[in-house]
Amino acid sequence: MPVLNTLCASSPASSLPSSMTAPRLSNLPAKPSTLNPTSTPKAIQTDFPLPLPELPTHVKEKILSLEVMGIDSGRALSLNPAIRTASLDSINSIISYLQSKGIHHKDLGRILGMCPKILTSSVRSDLGPVFKFLSQDLQVLESDYRRVINKCPRLLVSSVRDQLKPALIYLQRLGFKDAHALAYQDPILLVSSVEETLIPKLQYLIGLGLSREEAVGMVLRCPGLFTFSIEKNFKPKHEYFVKEMAGTLEELKEFPQFFAFSLEKRIKPRHQEMMERGTKVPLSVMLKSTDEEFKELIRKGS
Repeated sequence: MPVLNTLCASSPASSLPSSMTAPRLSNLPAKPSTLNPTSTPKAIQTDFPLPLPELPTHVKEKILSLEVMGIDSGRALSLNPAIRTASLDSINSIISYLQSKGIHHKDLGRILGMCPKILTSSVRSDLGPVFKFLSQDLQVLESDYRRVINKCPRLLVSSVRDQLKPALIYLQRLGFKDAHALAYQDPILLVSSVEETLIPKLQYLIGLGLSREEAVGMVLRCPGLFTFSIEKNFKPKHEYFVKEMAGTLEELKEFPQFFAFSLEKRIKPRHQEMMERGTKVPLSVMLKSTDEEFKELIRKGS
């Protein structure tokens, strides 16, 4: 197994050669390095050693650069092996570009940690088109780039031509007319595959017995339906809803947010308690009420 595949951020500072120094990153204030065993950020602690002494100096410098930004270098290299051959200058140019778009240094650890592919992307052919898409297609203000990217870092590793525009067109045809709302509230839908995610989930809802118009109405009211797993969310919750709760399609149409609540922690316990007390309230009231409100409902209904 290549040494780089074992990289992570928990090696003590004493294992580094005295001649090794961290690269200077333009405009980036230093953050606690994971090479300091007394200040390792919890978010990037790992369980494997970091064999830096066995690596070339330029790779060590690159790893320190990632750590200064609060990125788990081992995970980043595993998810994006191209970082191994990327130059520090190219990585710095990416960082500078993101900062020029309003991304703060404190955001970089999370954004680049989630999507390390950004570090080897092209400003001209990859990142530039994404920001142009945000501005022209979604009417996102330049001052709001940071807000949108922080909400969905995957935007930066999504092809405008192959992913973002096809998703936007499909969603708009369904009835998502407010592109501004898609950007600020539901950008995750834009990075979802039309063929592999959006269409299959809509088809599943139709398969429950809903018309296409009714299914579309549900996702327009609750866009989160497009983010739920068919196998892990829709199927078990619908099965419980029909078999144990004797629920109807009309109830689901009226309250599609049903699928957003935890089956084990919310739906089952509350339904079972209401059955024991002989109480019945609308689905939305049963699930949306706070614990105190629910207790009061049970008390009044008993």
